[in-house]
This record gives sequence, C-alpha cells and structure tokens, in this order.
Amino acid sequence: MGSTRYNILKRIIDILGSISLLIILLPLFLLVMAAILVIDGRPIFFKQYRVGLWGNLFKIYKFRSMKKEAPNVASRNIENNEYTTGIGRFLRRTSIDELPQLLNILKGEMSFVGPRPFIPNEGEILKEREKYGIHLLKPGLTGWAQIMARNTNNQKKKIELDLYYLENKSIFLDIKIILLTIFNNRGV
Repeated sequence: MGSTRYNILKRIIDILGSISLLIILLPLFLLVMAAILVIDGRPIFFKQYRVGLWGNLFKIYKFRSMKKEAPNVASRNIENNEYTTGIGRFLRRTSIDELPQLLNILKGEMSFVGPRPFIPNEGEILKEREKYGIHLLKPGLTGWAQIMARNTNNQKKKIELDLYYLENKSIFLDIKIILLTIFNNRGV
C-alpha cells in the first residue's frame, strides 16, 4: 500500500474510531469526571504541551491523576508518588487517564498508533527522533515502543523501536499494535 493511501486510510480509521469510542465511552468519561471533581475538584483534565508531527507543539489531554500542586513535568521525573491521587493511581494503572487523547486523535494532532509524544524540554530524545526521521510520524495513543518497552526508561531502546515502526508502518502493523495494547494491557 502506497504511503498516501496508507495515510488516508489511517486518518479515516482515526476519525471513525475516535468518534465511535467517544460515544461508547461517554458513560465512563462522565463517571471519571465526577470522581475527579468530588475527590480533588477542578480542573478535571490535565493539559500539557507535547511535541507532535514535524516538531509542532500541541496540547495533549488526559484525565488529571495528580494533585493540583504537582509540578508540571513528566511523571517519570517525580521521585515519589505523593502527588498522585487515589483515583489517579487507578486511572494510570488502567490507562483510563489517557482516554481524553481520543479528542487529540479526532483533531488530527495524534493517531491511534505512533510514537508517544514527548514534552518539549526533553531535548536529547527529540534530537534523536529528528536524526532518524521519527518526528515525521504523527504521535500515537499507543505504539510499538509502548508495547515492547513500556516500563523502561531506556530512551535508546524506545528510539530503536520507534525507528522499526517508521520503517515498517502499515495498517496491518497498526492493527497488531492495537490488539497487543488491548489484550496485553501493555500499551498506552
């Protein structure tokens, strides 16, 4: 399948899939929103700038899993769990906190499958992504690196896996990644 046809088909899947899931998951969204509101008040959503396609910035959406006074940095850079709320631990463990990114997918800022978007101040990894052309991929809700190396901080390994995805991207690989994400609960 040619690159243009792949991109068009992928965008159609992203639009139809995100609309369908937003409708299906609306009761869950409302329940989570109410829980966050009761437990820690507003805001319900966490918004943060991330680096997307071509290095452009966009605001990513997540359900807020941390207390209001938490520093606005990558969660892996926080030494302890003191900032995470009780509901937040559940949302992260189940990856439900990531579901508002369906809005990012619908807006065209993300795709279901692609490399995870990084925070702009993560310069070293962003330079590596640009070096290998990974920045030419739309970031994803899940990706090859997420299912193969989710709980590792080894950025070199993640770059290698993102590069594999770049060189082998196809609708079939995207479907495989989505299925592995769902059934192994290792992605997102």
